[in-house]
Amino acid sequence: MKQSLFFIFFSVFTVVAVAQGQPKKVLADKIIAVIGDKIVLKSDITNFIEDEKRQGKEVPENAGCMLLQQMMIRKALMLQAQKDSLPVSNEEIEAELDQRIRYYINAYGGKDALEQIAGKTIYQIKEDNRTAIKEQKLADAMQKSIIENVRITPTEVKDYYDKIPKDSLFFYDTELEMKQVVAYAKPSREMEKYAQDELAEYKRQIESGAASFDRLAKMYSDDPGTKEMGGRFEFNRNDKNVDPVFSSTAFALKEGQISRVIKSKFGYHIIQLVSRVGDDVVVRHILKIPHVTQTEIDAAIAKLDTIRSKLVAGTITFGEAVDKYSEDDNSKFTAGSVTNAQGSPYLTIQDLDKSLVSVYNQLKVGEYSKPITFGEGSKQGARIVYIQKKTEPHRENLKDDYNKVAQRVMDEKKNEILERWFQTKMPTYYINVDSEYRDCSQIHIWLAASANAEKDR
Repeated sequence: MKQSLFFIFFSVFTVVAVAQGQPKKVLADKIIAVIGDKIVLKSDITNFIEDEKRQGKEVPENAGCMLLQQMMIRKALMLQAQKDSLPVSNEEIEAELDQRIRYYINAYGGKDALEQIAGKTIYQIKEDNRTAIKEQKLADAMQKSIIENVRITPTEVKDYYDKIPKDSLFFYDTELEMKQVVAYAKPSREMEKYAQDELAEYKRQIESGAASFDRLAKMYSDDPGTKEMGGRFEFNRNDKNVDPVFSSTAFALKEGQISRVIKSKFGYHIIQLVSRVGDDVVVRHILKIPHVTQTEIDAAIAKLDTIRSKLVAGTITFGEAVDKYSEDDNSKFTAGSVTNAQGSPYLTIQDLDKSLVSVYNQLKVGEYSKPITFGEGSKQGARIVYIQKKTEPHRENLKDDYNKVAQRVMDEKKNEILERWFQTKMPTYYINVDSEYRDCSQIHIWLAASANAEKDR
């Protein structure tokens, strides 16, 4: 049960879809579990499993039992959160709904595709999931309150490690912990003016009727994420990932109106408002990113050469260099740490782009690389790389892998606390489960505990 309690709640957000354009048979729904005054429906299980399969994800044979267990856990945590009056605001719920909607829009290829697949409007999808999202937020808040004060000691980590059979220790390839200071190449005024003039001409053509926004965006926009959709982009006013200048400009427009040329952190844009409902907006935009030449790349390299000289001389620390000079938002606020796609700072050679392979092979721990040029999407620039730690291929040990072992110890300790919490709380709730799921191992234990508690009352 330990693996199923700690932070492994399934997504509660479902999109009821039509697989490959074929109508689905309509099955009668039924209640399959009751916890307190909360219920779990058969469709809660089947809809999630079908959606996972549609996305090509592997679904285990016991997915039904696992899902029901997770949903019952969520209900119990949510009920306790309500008893303890843990706060969850409407703003939090709305933000989570917007985030999930954006995920599915991207997954299915646009708003229209999502609505067609779901057979519902975006508004209806939100409303169908609002209660479940609120329950999940309450459950998360309760879980956090149970385990937020958990701490571990070095002695606990060592005791845990010593109990692992030596032939069961993990084997790690060479790994790096890497930090970087980034400087992007800045386009010249001439190139910026050229991009602005291009957008002004597109605006003139659209407003005169000589061309459509959709057509020009597909032909000329530098935004790969919206180019093929004619520049179409949907977002919420509270979305922190949208550039604030872009957002405020979009919300100031009237339907059909095209903005003046504006500058965001991504480049220059013109924006046309398609529709707006409350804090949700649909726009079209054309992005132009001013071209940079070798001259501008050389200027970024020269800037980093100066910073490297200070690092080598010891007049500034790497952390200070990141804080003061780095232009990469992703690593700037993690003291310059480079992470892989899973967010881990432990990097293998497979995690590095081509420009960093030489660093992997040649740079020693504690050394600062010379400026390395790179391209990142439409951006070009250079970076100084610092190897904080490097391990050779090895079996897991406490000297090299203490943090990884400690994280596993922390996870298990939190699991144990959650386990005890459920052993204490589950018997206090009325529990009833449909015969189809009564043989699920953990659910069977809960039913027995609840029945015994009922006899004692």
